[in-house]
Amino acid sequence: MNKLSDFDFHHCLVLGGAASGKSLVAERLAKKHAGEVCYIATSQLPVADREWQLKVARHRKRRPAHWRTIEEPLALVPLLQRQGADADRLLLVDCLTLWLGNLLEAGADLAEQRHMLCATLAETAAKVILVSNEIGMGLVPELALARAFRDAQGELNQQLAASLDGVLFVAAGLPLRLKQGDAGSLPEF
Repeated sequence: MNKLSDFDFHHCLVLGGAASGKSLVAERLAKKHAGEVCYIATSQLPVADREWQLKVARHRKRRPAHWRTIEEPLALVPLLQRQGADADRLLLVDCLTLWLGNLLEAGADLAEQRHMLCATLAETAAKVILVSNEIGMGLVPELALARAFRDAQGELNQQLAASLDGVLFVAAGLPLRLKQGDAGSLPEF
């Protein structure tokens, strides 16, 4: 059975395409948590684009009032280091794709940031849910920068999927369990 009610994890990656329902699935997982929930939003603010403003507003409206929200577009790793020491806390990061794009725009070393994120997660006591886009299933981007971003996103998703104990893929709002169990173990081919 592929129900969220029996999906157990310490750190979980929720993947999916744009508008696939991955944020809703991540929020449903977080609502099962009995302790404090901290929602980490990675969107750059203020948002000038009207469509994006409406999307941010929908996300904010869906969150339970007792969840704490931290908006952090770039310094995700230090934030996880500060917030992740409490084993009773759950951190929901939405989303890694925006964070990676923000880092790219800021001229950061993406490989270094990816390595630091994975190292931090390995030492984080809090439960963590990471939302990320699966962007490599469409057309090959025309621009070299867009191809570099697609590759960096794919590398990040692969590294996280290999090291975390829970991975879900969401399509049409339906979660498909890709991995549940020991971190670092992948299904046999």
